[in-house]
Amino acid sequence: MDNTIKAAREIGRAIQADPRYVEYHEAKEANDNDKELQDLIGEFNLVRQNLGMEANKQGEGRSEEKITELNNDAQAAYARVMDNENMKRFTEAKNSMDNLIRDISTVISLCCDGEDPDTCDYKPQPASGCASGGGCSGCGKH
Repeated sequence: MDNTIKAAREIGRAIQADPRYVEYHEAKEANDNDKELQDLIGEFNLVRQNLGMEANKQGEGRSEEKITELNNDAQAAYARVMDNENMKRFTEAKNSMDNLIRDISTVISLCCDGEDPDTCDYKPQPASGCASGGGCSGCGKH
């Protein structure tokens, strides 16, 4: 087996052992099993679908008043979804997991650019006034 693929499989095992991964999958399962949340998501999707159909109407069949009403309904349904405790937990866990994957991807990209795997900086840098928002290696202007 190719050593690079073997190392990627090791990364996969490390990800699955990470507490962020465990929390993400537990939160996802809680969402999937939360009937109230699933009903709220269904309600949101139905309103959004009706809004889309109304917005796509042409001419006299289109009602701006109905679009506004459906838009308000969609926003209210979305707020109810996002206010659900399982959804809050899932959102937080997903953000944490996304950050982990971003950091891993950054290390891999930096290594592909020739940086030292042991020392490359994978955390976003504070804005430095540059358009790139980070270190000088990104644009070479300095």
